[in-house]
Amino acid sequence: MEISVSIGICAHNEEKNIGNLLEKLINQETKKTKINEIIVVSSSTDRTNEIVRNFSKKDERIKLIVQSRREGKASAVNEFIKNANSEVCVLESADTIPLENTIEKLCLPFYDKSIGMTGGHPIPVNDRSTFIGFTGHLIWELHHKIATINPKLGELVAFRNVIDKIPKDTSVDEAWIEAIIRNKGYKVIYVPDAVCYNKAPETIRDFIRQRRRIHTGHLHLKNKLGYSVSTMDIRNIFKAIKELDLQSKEWVYLVGAIILESICNILGWLDYYVLKRNYAVWEMAETTKMVVKK
Repeated sequence: MEISVSIGICAHNEEKNIGNLLEKLINQETKKTKINEIIVVSSSTDRTNEIVRNFSKKDERIKLIVQSRREGKASAVNEFIKNANSEVCVLESADTIPLENTIEKLCLPFYDKSIGMTGGHPIPVNDRSTFIGFTGHLIWELHHKIATINPKLGELVAFRNVIDKIPKDTSVDEAWIEAIIRNKGYKVIYVPDAVCYNKAPETIRDFIRQRRRIHTGHLHLKNKLGYSVSTMDIRNIFKAIKELDLQSKEWVYLVGAIILESICNILGWLDYYVLKRNYAVWEMAETTKMVVKK
């Protein structure tokens, strides 16, 4: 019996990449899973909606839900969950590109009834030879190493359709879903072979904008549910760093990356505890929204 799958894409002004993503999704190789629907929840003001509508004419599985007012990604996720009709829900970031068999690999573990959530393996396409490119690769390499021991999932996730909604004020939707799934008694696993490509920030400004928002969201989750993602444990981070195989110049970059990430964590702490900032609707890191080529 095939596992039925609904794919959700939350989009805000993703005209540069949404067509490439939809093309990859409608051509996924599946044998033991069946993609029943691809739901795009969009609050876009660019050509995103037009592109999705054109794809829906080619493939009836593609459905567009338009949010007339931008209310944040969590709101869009809830709209997807409300409309998803399959056994398994997949959330893929609109600025990523999966391999041809990624969705199948991500969803096969659900044949085990104890599995409640899986996560894929994001790999940046940035130029690693630059400092900010190296830093983007470093973040996701550390996530990968930590997730192989204690899963922390993001960018591309799948979960059983057992969730009603997540809080609209969260800025870390995948982490909140992870916490809910674990609290329901399910296992959460990382699927390193389920690869998708993404674009890490290409400027220090965008990196800080993205990382401080994420840290603020993780603090919110910890304080509301008492749940900490595995990458918040500094011991896990330093264990993963020790396993890195770096070139001589990259050791210098590593020091700079640690300083930069520390600044982001401090700003995130100030945002949450002092400034009481809410990132439910956040300013996009524009350099992550370029075409993902791989």
